[in-house]
Amino acid sequence: MIKTDDFSSVFNFRKRISSLHLAMHYQPNIYLRARIGLVIGKKTSKLAVSRNYMRRVLRELFRLNQHEIAPVDLVIRVQKKFGKVEFSQIKQEFNSLIIKLNQRVSERLPNNIQNIDSGI
Repeated sequence: MIKTDDFSSVFNFRKRISSLHLAMHYQPNIYLRARIGLVIGKKTSKLAVSRNYMRRVLRELFRLNQHEIAPVDLVIRVQKKFGKVEFSQIKQEFNSLIIKLNQRVSERLPNNIQNIDSGI
């Protein structure tokens, strides 16, 4: 996601899952695939190098898991700075948040959309 309106609509939907380092804001979409947006503020990390590292890590984790993620617009906000030392912890947090996200979204989907996704 790139446009400000996309980010605003996700934040206004007010659904959020969080962990120690990450907060995921989400909103179901009509594109039948997940889309990602990242928010890493200067307050989190002063250096652009470390903010870019966090962006690269999160994009790669999303890329590797995008086939498992429900069709949502997903804005990931970094709450606490992380580096190379915490990579395995971030990967674990990301995967657990995706599992929670899929559970919450599947509860809210109408039955006919669930049947389409499962191939029934």
